[in-house]
Amino acid sequence: MKNFKLFAIILIIATSVFYAMPTANIFFPDILAKYLPGKKVNLGLDLQGGTHLVLSVDTSKLPAGSNADDAVEVVKEIIRNRIDQFGVAEPVIQRQGTNQIIVELPGIKDSARAKQLIGRTAMLEFRLVDEQADLQSAINKNQIPDNLELLSMEHLDENKNITRSQLLIEKEAKLTGKYLKEVQIKFGEFNEPRVTIAFNEEGGKIFSNVTGDNVGRRLAIVLDGVIKSAPVIREMIPSGNAEISGSFTMEEAQDLSIVLRAGSLPAPVKIEQEQTIGPSLGSDSIKSGVMCGILSLAVIWLFILVYYKFSGLIANLALLINVIVLIAAMTMIKATLTLPGIAGIILTIGMSIDANILVFERIREELRQGKSNRKAIENGYHKAFITVLDSNITTIISAVFLYYFGSGSIRGFAVSLTIGLLASMFTAITLSRVLQETYEKSTSKLSI
Repeated sequence: MKNFKLFAIILIIATSVFYAMPTANIFFPDILAKYLPGKKVNLGLDLQGGTHLVLSVDTSKLPAGSNADDAVEVVKEIIRNRIDQFGVAEPVIQRQGTNQIIVELPGIKDSARAKQLIGRTAMLEFRLVDEQADLQSAINKNQIPDNLELLSMEHLDENKNITRSQLLIEKEAKLTGKYLKEVQIKFGEFNEPRVTIAFNEEGGKIFSNVTGDNVGRRLAIVLDGVIKSAPVIREMIPSGNAEISGSFTMEEAQDLSIVLRAGSLPAPVKIEQEQTIGPSLGSDSIKSGVMCGILSLAVIWLFILVYYKFSGLIANLALLINVIVLIAAMTMIKATLTLPGIAGIILTIGMSIDANILVFERIREELRQGKSNRKAIENGYHKAFITVLDSNITTIISAVFLYYFGSGSIRGFAVSLTIGLLASMFTAITLSRVLQETYEKSTSKLSI
């Protein structure tokens, strides 16, 4: 049993060092680098900079009878899907009030592109063009039949110049983007990016019927009220595949594919507030936080070493491993480190050493009562365990509430504090006891 416990401790420490090394910026030979995890702890908005947005959902644009509350939740999830596909690590997306959504994008460099991606409605429609109606009267005299709508269409010529024309199309959409199954990017004749789409089974049947019933007519592909293309239907298309061509750059095509995959917003959103945080603030914060952590560690180490002698050395080693386990755990679960999160780590340092002090004072009491070294160690850890467990559990419960009701960086504090306390239970109770018992067995001494 003791051998198994020792093996488990060694395995946990080795794994923690393995995952914590990249975050600690330790230099590795090239021969070792490929065997180490490339991921470091994700840094929050307050540490690496980024963009903070407050969005409002225009619920007045919802169809009659729609729920304002459900629509905001749908918008939040669609925005989350878009940002996840955009590749932002650990974004913060949460609701605020009745119709607002908070979006924090750590490390984002192209904020304009991100805003366009988030705010785009992405309503994809397939509508028939009416070429029998009087287009010139519609353009010049605004004489438009009730069942039709005048929309602009963009063209890209062989010189990649954008021109525009107008078409009268039916208001009723024959097919929408809700039937999409797959979206890909391909390249056209002039090496321009195009977005190809495939419908699901139901959408494929509708598309097949629409194309089969309207051979010879033009089918407009409309995205957010703009006609991207209007090809002539040459024959029935049973495959359920279509192509959106237009004046796209590669980035625009990528963003379009993202928003189409994530789905269209049920209501338009407006950016009410935008705040850009520079990375220099994060760099200063990290340096200050690290310096604070190092100083607190140094002071605690010195005090514990002087006051508890060799047992203090064990406590200091356990404390160091506690920090390593904490960083490794945050890396493995892809948690985000924020400035309050650093404060949580520093608080963990204090609570971890407090657990060791409780144990050592219990051992001293046992020794004063004339117990043997081994019995004093056994009773000391046993009696202190309940107190340490009670203290940590109550603090973890508070951290859980902070995480549940808090937002952004407050959650970062709760996460680092919770992981740190769980790690301290391992280092202060299990690890330090094994070290104490091993030292006592080999020397028959107990320096405390």
